[in-house]
Amino acid sequence: MTAHILVVEDEEILRITVVDHLRSQGWAADEAADGSNALERIRDKHYDLMLSDIRMPGMDGETLLTLVKKLSPQTEVVMMTAHGSTDDAVRCLKKGAADYILKPFDLEDLSFRIKRTLEMQAVKARCVSLEHCCGHRQPIIGSSSQMQGVLDMVSRVATTDASVLIRGESGTGKELIAAAIHYESRRADKPYIRINCAAIPAGLMESELFGHEKGAFTGADKTLVGKFELADQGTILLDEIGDMPLELQVKLLRVLQEKEIERVGGRAPIPVNVRILCATAKNLSIEVEKGSFRSDLLYRLQVIPIKIPPLRERDGDTSQLTDFFLEGFGRERGMTFDLSKEARLALEQYPYPGNVRELRNILERASVLAPSHKIQLWDLPVETHGGRTAPSLITERLADAVANAEKLCIRRALDKTGDNKTEAAVMLGISRKNLWEKMKAYDL
Repeated sequence: MTAHILVVEDEEILRITVVDHLRSQGWAADEAADGSNALERIRDKHYDLMLSDIRMPGMDGETLLTLVKKLSPQTEVVMMTAHGSTDDAVRCLKKGAADYILKPFDLEDLSFRIKRTLEMQAVKARCVSLEHCCGHRQPIIGSSSQMQGVLDMVSRVATTDASVLIRGESGTGKELIAAAIHYESRRADKPYIRINCAAIPAGLMESELFGHEKGAFTGADKTLVGKFELADQGTILLDEIGDMPLELQVKLLRVLQEKEIERVGGRAPIPVNVRILCATAKNLSIEVEKGSFRSDLLYRLQVIPIKIPPLRERDGDTSQLTDFFLEGFGRERGMTFDLSKEARLALEQYPYPGNVRELRNILERASVLAPSHKIQLWDLPVETHGGRTAPSLITERLADAVANAEKLCIRRALDKTGDNKTEAAVMLGISRKNLWEKMKAYDL
């Protein structure tokens, strides 16, 4: 995206010269003749960078810097100063200015400083984004027609700034789809902020989303920048949007309509340019009927609705996901895991009420508890196979089936008794010596 720069300089010839040069470099540049005019512009529009003189009639550059940092914290500020006022420039650096340049200056030197400042701004935005999504960005696995339809929709909507409502059961991967939309969009190098509306107490959510001013309420000992300001120029994901309180839904509607926010205790609106993605496991149409969700907000959020199918409806994806997760767990433990035919078939037939998240948890548990790299049917949780080998899964001789059942009983007894062999033998109705021999035979 083209960077927007505001030049604040009372000397008209210098101001025009700098603005023309910046535009020739490909930046979008606006001008202001004094601090008051600059504040008006910043209230109406987001600027990536402000280039301001320190000594100006009326409001000086130092005061302007303080007000701009309060009004638009993400705007970087570069100060222009004469040779004799370097002490003023140093004070400005302590108050949040990114850099300063001495007058008279070379225009190429100015361009270099602005490029460096904008690059550092991009790095900081990237760090904020990584703090929020580190460990959560994963490839989307699935070649089923159902998932390919979802991915096709992601590719089409990513190039727009339209609001997207992502629906799906818990554990289907709504956050992954939201991340894919952001990282395929024009905002990919801007912040990506995630917030879970169900995880924040209602009394704190407004402050989390929109920030607050110092002294706005008891305990507000400093100004807090909210998630919407952090996401400026980027994307925000409102996860579990169906749990947002009604009074905050009104304020979110205003953000969508006016593209501005107000901090708690603030007096002036702050313009923000944020793409909003929402995710929910609830049917918001039903929530509207219940009176717990605003219909006008629902219409604004679901400009583009995306429905993620549950894992049980994704033909063939379970096996692909199983291999992907086992490879990852094996890499962590320095092993190569594999599944027996019976275990794989059981996993493919299980309905997964917890969807992909449940499959991952099942495989992680099996990779930790299985006695060897070959994961067997009895290494899987009981719910995946009903605690017994189903007729459709029997492929071994009777002797092998009996041995497998015996091994499973011994393992469960040991698990229940915390590996206390004496108690396990009593539970199984055999002697401790007999238990020891069977454990040795089954390599337990």
